Amino acid sequence: MDLLEYQGKQLFARHGVPVPDGRSATVHPLRHHEAIGGAGAGKALNLARLGVDVTLFAGIGEDDAGRHVRVGLVAAGVDLRATLDPTGTAQHVNLMDPDGGRISIMLANGSADLAFDQVALAASMAEADVIVADLAPWTPRAVPAAVASGRPIWTDLHDHDGTSSWHAPFIDAAEVIFVSHDRLPDPRTFLGSLVERGKRFAVCTMGADGAIALDADGREYAVPAVPDVEIVDSNGAGDGFFAGTLFGVLDGAPLEVAPPSVER
Repeated sequence: MDLLEYQGKQLFARHGVPVPDGRSATVHPLRHHEAIGGAGAGKALNLARLGVDVTLFAGIGEDDAGRHVRVGLVAAGVDLRATLDPTGTAQHVNLMDPDGGRISIMLANGSADLAFDQVALAASMAEADVIVADLAPWTPRAVPAAVASGRPIWTDLHDHDGTSSWHAPFIDAAEVIFVSHDRLPDPRTFLGSLVERGKRFAVCTMGADGAIALDADGREYAVPAVPDVEIVDSNGAGDGFFAGTLFGVLDGAPLEVAPPSVER
């Protein structure tokens, strides 16, 4: 299992306060914490906890955040193939409201010109059951090698609006696509357009409304959100859902029962 994404970002999550509405504001959080996050690291951590052999190619800086990320990923059982990112470890601050609304403030994005080991990456991808190509500054340059490997590719478009050209290489390459409903005017129509392009299936996560999926045979699946549950931290929920679905599919489960319960 390979994940093409940059390293886990440091998260500084704040809870229990309204997200600012565009006006000047002073925010008093109920609590805050730091954690290893980011799309690639979040998926890798969840898959490793489920017992999947995971190799993560990542750019990490020679800084305190990078050292924290390295230790955490390796301790979780992730086979980390880190490349030194001269711009430092990618990090962001998340401001959260009680309903899971989020503002992400990017402190460092990671380098788009990361000098990754193309030979090692191609060799690892050739042996992968699935390649997960996540959105990171450097991963578009790795997508052609992923396609050339002939291995199944999954991707997560996050808050894609359905039209952004930056996402096009990932959409073209992947056979399975996940996306959030946040910026999609019509999620079902977008999923249908992906299936029409030959995707194996496409999934849209919809927050409190659960998730929907459409497969290549036109079957639609709907998964409701779990009711009456205390939400401690919604950061990384999409990565956990993605990892659970991938684990279930690899384990031979039908799509409608693929996502298991994943503890964070």
